[in-house]
Amino acid sequence: MITQLLKNIKWLGHSGFRIRSGQTVIVIDPYKVTDIVPADIILITHPHFDHCSIDDIRRIQKPSSVIVTESDSAEKLSGDIRIVAPGDKLSVYGIQIEAVRAYNVNKNFHHKGKNWLGFIITVDTIRIYHAGDTDLIPEMETFSADIAMLPVSGTYVMNVEAAVEAVKLIQPTVAIPMHYDLIIGSTRDAIEFKKALEGLCDVVIFST
Repeated sequence: MITQLLKNIKWLGHSGFRIRSGQTVIVIDPYKVTDIVPADIILITHPHFDHCSIDDIRRIQKPSSVIVTESDSAEKLSGDIRIVAPGDKLSVYGIQIEAVRAYNVNKNFHHKGKNWLGFIITVDTIRIYHAGDTDLIPEMETFSADIAMLPVSGTYVMNVEAAVEAVKLIQPTVAIPMHYDLIIGSTRDAIEFKKALEGLCDVVIFST
């Protein structure tokens, strides 16, 4: 099942992903997207420009699109918006969505008090965790996911070493590195992440 689902996941660059479940298209944090496909569900983790990109969201939004996000991002957006906070759960077009915490522990870019987000979504019985912009946080020990999408570039988010520790806490079957090759970080970070997890977890490095 996971192998088949991976074929329906496309990395859009940076922290952006498109996931297909049957006829339903889910897009997370689109930024500088060149492959435009209208989305049924748009998940936005927090209001920074490289995650809540108004132009990109408008390009993939259609009248029936549902946007799930937190209150700061919601102020910038229009349409069918569902505002959530960490711990909230909802179902949109049959897709189960859980909002979880995402924050920095040793830097000041993403404050815990903002209630910005990661998401765990269930697609074809597979649980996919998109970490958003976060450090290694204790809440990860409580997360259950088959696929984990984790930032690896450091500076604003986890670096490779912390992302490896996150995998050890979450214990997914597959890990996918993200948040590199655009604003900060490079493919080298993704490769180091994969090497560090050899024998512990399968790592899939996508190309855009």
